[in-house]
Amino acid sequence: MSRKPAGATRVAVIGAGSWGTTFGKILADGGTSVTMWARRPEPADDIRLRHRNSDYLPGVTLPENLTAESDLAAAVRGASQIYVSVPSQTLRDNLVALKPLIGPDTIVISLMKGVEKGTGLRMSQVLEEGLGIDPSRIAVASGPNLALEIAKEQPTAAVISSSNLETAQAVALLARNRYFRTFVNTDVIGTEFGGVLKNLIAVAIGIVDGVGYGENTKASIITRGLVEMTDFAVAHGAKAETLSGLAGLGDLIATCQSPLSRNNTAGRLLGQGYSFNAVVKQMQQTAEGLASVAPILELARTIGVDMPIVEQVEQVLNGTLNPKDIAPHLTTDSDEPQGERTNDEPQADGGSSLWRPFQRALHQLRHGGRGSGGN
Repeated sequence: MSRKPAGATRVAVIGAGSWGTTFGKILADGGTSVTMWARRPEPADDIRLRHRNSDYLPGVTLPENLTAESDLAAAVRGASQIYVSVPSQTLRDNLVALKPLIGPDTIVISLMKGVEKGTGLRMSQVLEEGLGIDPSRIAVASGPNLALEIAKEQPTAAVISSSNLETAQAVALLARNRYFRTFVNTDVIGTEFGGVLKNLIAVAIGIVDGVGYGENTKASIITRGLVEMTDFAVAHGAKAETLSGLAGLGDLIATCQSPLSRNNTAGRLLGQGYSFNAVVKQMQQTAEGLASVAPILELARTIGVDMPIVEQVEQVLNGTLNPKDIAPHLTTDSDEPQGERTNDEPQADGGSSLWRPFQRALHQLRHGGRGSGGN
């Protein structure tokens, strides 16, 4: 295993929710000096004075080398790396205050799993635009990362991705300890979309769980959901193998099966008959999957990718599909036999597995060559 750089290392984490605080703990337990930024003084005081974050991680004691500030400038001063963990739809606004505080060599890491409404941009792209920094200084962290389990030091793994391998490695050297291991890759697109898309499938799983369907139904949706995730990500330039790794399949399994998952919980409430607005009111934390359904489907339609499971989740959210009717359709309303893999799909003209990407290319040409919203 590579050794961490010599000398004191100081980092900042923007956002003191459950995942931001947990990642701060990960870094601190690995020997790094960590300063959290909390929007309100109360959680900052709780972290700094009592080494707790009672609102989000009850019962968890935080390390002595983790502190917090409610003043953003004080929190990020001198940080070599800044980890950002705020709700995806508030990111751009938060970057206005952060931009003048970023040093010329500071690495910025996204801990978020969402896409921006209106633009369809991934979080790393919003960081690039909002901060005006080169992508080589941006990384993303993803994987099967249920915050409370990790905060309780249950072993897990994650992946750090950056277009610059050295950047990914520099982050991975700090973001690891005896219970948390990190791997690296350079497929930022696949890593980010894996983290986004699994939330949507987790909402679907929650819905059928709330309705009362069993393990066969859920296993079918998870499996076919991974196909939708892979098709979508690959169409946007990702590597298929990334979706079979920690940021795809690993995160999908954890998020779909755990009651700790906010997206699973939100789906379960929908399946029990609560309206979208009622679910939002009941959720104490942001379920990113609910906010990502519309922008993901817009991107999918633009590039010509079918996502029938996510389409049905949207209909449930809109109140146009009864939750109990989501499962019988599974992934298609067609009565025609279909191949399990997209390249197994029968073609009327006897075409090969190259036909689907060719269709996507034609679709993009018809829409002025636009696909991934600024990729």
